[in-house]
Amino acid sequence: VAITTRLLVSHLSGIRHYEKDIAKVKEENEKTNRALKLTKPYQDEEQKEKEGKGIEKTDSVRPRKEHGEVKSRNSKPGRRDKEFEQEEYYLKEKFESVIESLKIFKNDPLFFKPGNQFLYSTYGFTLLSAVVERVSGQTFTDYMLKMFHDLDMLSTVLDDNEAMIYNRARCYVYNKKGRLVNAPYVDNSYKWAGGGFLSSVGDLLKFGNALLYSYQAGQFKNTSGKLLPGYLKPETVTMMWTPVPKTEVSWDRDGKYAMAWAVVEKKQQYGCCRQQRHYASHTGGAVGASSVLLILPEELNSEAVDTELVAPPRGVIVSIICNMQSVSLNSTALKIAREFDKNRYNI
Repeated sequence: VAITTRLLVSHLSGIRHYEKDIAKVKEENEKTNRALKLTKPYQDEEQKEKEGKGIEKTDSVRPRKEHGEVKSRNSKPGRRDKEFEQEEYYLKEKFESVIESLKIFKNDPLFFKPGNQFLYSTYGFTLLSAVVERVSGQTFTDYMLKMFHDLDMLSTVLDDNEAMIYNRARCYVYNKKGRLVNAPYVDNSYKWAGGGFLSSVGDLLKFGNALLYSYQAGQFKNTSGKLLPGYLKPETVTMMWTPVPKTEVSWDRDGKYAMAWAVVEKKQQYGCCRQQRHYASHTGGAVGASSVLLILPEELNSEAVDTELVAPPRGVIVSIICNMQSVSLNSTALKIAREFDKNRYNI
């Protein structure tokens, strides 16, 4: 088979995640599909009523819960969940290079033919980091730290246990008895690309602004050379934020996966009813920590852009980092973004 970098970045490669047993993965997928089928008759009934009466029914049908949010709504934040029962989350071995860490999964069978199905895979990004290393001629960590420096993300560093890192937070988990305890020791050198960096809220906001600036810079035509280029080309960010077929997103029921981002497309079916704004987001989950970065671009007025009354970046960026495991943050980030944005768009 052929596995391309595009398949890797959209989690369509067939490379496994932490679960090694394909039967268990299929079983979980079937449970999710069955749950969706059970809610579909109610959704269809709601849809018929909306079409017949021209109103939006909001309180009689329970909304489908996002895959990654069920736990936090029904129990304390940070409770143990099946995802973090996987042994490989707790590896303590230190790998000296990205290539060396490939040995964890390189001899395992693919779960499906690349391009046929979606399966979120941290190890897919480990392989992607090995590609970056070979193409750039640098170690992946050196390459990334240089990029963070260019983006002025000076507080973003490797999660190296031995290094003295200023203001490094202590991380916490709930144990089996429901008590808050210190997170266990782990070494993340086996997955730098998929969860091996420490950052701050401020640095993630800089990262979000750099992407939003790059995304919008191409829309400003009459700047007389005053507008600096973005860190990435506008068409590159547009491609990164374009949903890829056959993908799904566990933490956002409205979204699809794009290229390393979850994306919700602009959509509105009925006047004065629910509207869906275009935004990109990604959550993060690690032993003892949770995070989210959400970017809600402003819908630019063409007249304002042409007359240079506004300049990029324009929109709302929300970054949340907490030192607690298994906290669902995407819906919270979206609520915050909409709160800041509602005066302009009344949503």
